[in-house]
Amino acid sequence: MSHLTTVNPNNQLPGGLKIQGEDDSWDFGTGASFYIDATASPWSKNYKMESYITSELPKALFASFPELDSSRVSITGHSMGGHGALTLFLKNPGMYKSVSAFAPISNPSNCPWGEKAFKGYFGEDREAWKKHDASELIKGWKAGTFEALIDVGTGDNFYKQGQLLPENFEKAAKESGNDKGLVLRYQDVSDELE
Repeated sequence: MSHLTTVNPNNQLPGGLKIQGEDDSWDFGTGASFYIDATASPWSKNYKMESYITSELPKALFASFPELDSSRVSITGHSMGGHGALTLFLKNPGMYKSVSAFAPISNPSNCPWGEKAFKGYFGEDREAWKKHDASELIKGWKAGTFEALIDVGTGDNFYKQGQLLPENFEKAAKESGNDKGLVLRYQDVSDELE
């Protein structure tokens, strides 16, 4: 008998750190981790969601639930979580069996939402941003055929506003020869979270 376990960590970081501006908007600070480890002050001390997802959480889960099979872990996400799923998969070859992303922010270095977050979490160095951008990371993928499912609703307001940019990811994958296992589906639907 096979079992499926899902773990759905929240992308929001705990508030109460008393960092000026952390609760000012839904798309930065406690409302938006971007699944990264911040390097710019004052965020760098506590904003470590990438380490939490790739290290702390798995260690805690496998220690607490020995019946879990650590060789069969996959990652998925929606919107900012889709960004996280793609980047964490690309940055950690072999850690995950598969990746899927639904309406992911695919090229945050080139959209207003991502630029705001990256500037805050990493500072002005756009080269540093590339280490956390799926459309940049796919260019360097060398761990075999990159297989992923990406689904985007073309009626999604974030898609229409140029926040998701799956076209840029697709182009980067093709140009780097990493598109053979990529399934990118554009659905004629809107995002249920609009």
